[in-house]
Amino acid sequence: MNPCRIIIADDQPLFRTGLKNLLSIKSDLQVVGESADGFQLFDLIDRLIPDLLLLDISLMNLRGIETVREIKKAYPRMKMLILTTNKDKQYLEQAISAGARGYLLKEDVDAELFTAIEKIRRGRIYVSPKLLEELTEDWVQTLHDESKASPKMEQLTGREKEVLKLIAEGKRSKEIADLLLISTRTVERHRANIMQKLEVKKTADIMRHATQKGFM
Repeated sequence: MNPCRIIIADDQPLFRTGLKNLLSIKSDLQVVGESADGFQLFDLIDRLIPDLLLLDISLMNLRGIETVREIKKAYPRMKMLILTTNKDKQYLEQAISAGARGYLLKEDVDAELFTAIEKIRRGRIYVSPKLLEELTEDWVQTLHDESKASPKMEQLTGREKEVLKLIAEGKRSKEIADLLLISTRTVERHRANIMQKLEVKKTADIMRHATQKGFM
C-alpha cells in the first residue's frame, strides 16, 4: 500500500522538526512538504496533493476556520488534522463542521499523533482525550455528518439567508430590521420560517447551522 503523503503546516520550526522526526518512525507515513505560511501552504497543496494535512490554523496568512472550509471544498478527498493549543469547545465544533477530520491538542502530540492519524485514515473523527471528557465521540461524528449534508439549508430563500447571517452575528430583530430596511414583524416571520425549514427550536441551533455552512 502506498504511504500516506503528509504536509505539515505550522509556524514553529522546532515543532515541525519534532513532528517529522516522530512521523519518520512509521514507514507508511511520508512527509512530502512543510509550510510556515498560508500563502506557501496553498502552493504546496496544489503541487503535491497530499493525503493528509497537519494544520495549525493560527498560521500566518490564513483565515482561521474559513481556510479549513476552503481547502475542503477545493480538495474534498484530502483529510485535515488540526494541531492547536485552543481548548475552546466552540472552536472545535467549528473546525469539525468546516471539514476537519481531527482536532489534536499540541500537548497530546507525543502520545496521540499516531492514534489520531490512524483513526482519520479509517474514516473516523479524532478529538484529543482531554476534550472528549466533555464530549462524546458520537456527538463529534454526528456533527461532521451533519456538515456534509445540507438539504435543509438549501430550502432557505436569499432573504432568509441574509437574516440567518445576521442572527448568527448576534443581531437582534430590531437591528436586523434596520440593517435590511424591513419591519421587525417581517424579520420575525423570516426567523420563524428559518427555524421551521431547519427544524430547530432555539437560536443556538440556528447559530450552529450558520457556523457549519460558513455564515459566521
